[in-house]
Amino acid sequence: MDSRDLLVTEDGKCHVCDLASETEDSTRQYRLYRFLTDLEDILEAETDEGKRLKRIRPLVRRLLTSSYWLQGEYVEPDPVKGWSVLMLYDEPNFPLTVQTVVWLPGSSSSIHNHGTWGVVALISGQEKNVFWQRAGDPEFPERLEKTGEYTIVPGDIISFMPDAIHSVEILGDQPSITFNIYGKTEYQKRWEFDLTTHTATNF
Repeated sequence: MDSRDLLVTEDGKCHVCDLASETEDSTRQYRLYRFLTDLEDILEAETDEGKRLKRIRPLVRRLLTSSYWLQGEYVEPDPVKGWSVLMLYDEPNFPLTVQTVVWLPGSSSSIHNHGTWGVVALISGQEKNVFWQRAGDPEFPERLEKTGEYTIVPGDIISFMPDAIHSVEILGDQPSITFNIYGKTEYQKRWEFDLTTHTATNF
């Protein structure tokens, strides 16, 4: 199966995007430090989130293909929590999160947004992403409705606009491993949603 680039927008729609053609010398090693520099240049030059993500996705694919060691950088998940996070780069006043995340088979996330843009590349396993949009009414302003779902497989890259809402379920009998990048999080805009009570909690 061919790799796919996906974009999830604020209305809960998942768009399959054209894969960008490689314009750089593919024989040259593309290292994490160079990727971060390129990423910083994109963020300074481009303010439109959708256009940023369009430019970032091919760099993520190039990085994982060239710097193969990143695919093996992760922490075994906690058997109680069902997941683990390894921070790959952390610098004061550099407002980016770069990490690998591992989920155990059968695990699932809450329904949430990220309060920033995000790019997630699946390295191994299968993840079903379920997409939601706000459908509030006077009684329940934070009511959600499901808009669709998409199962990503290794090689796929899924990206999220800041207000996109989703949840994740790990399919199959293998852990999922992802390479994740997020922009500067606006924590006052980051929410976790409860379908039973139709409420949202800041987290």
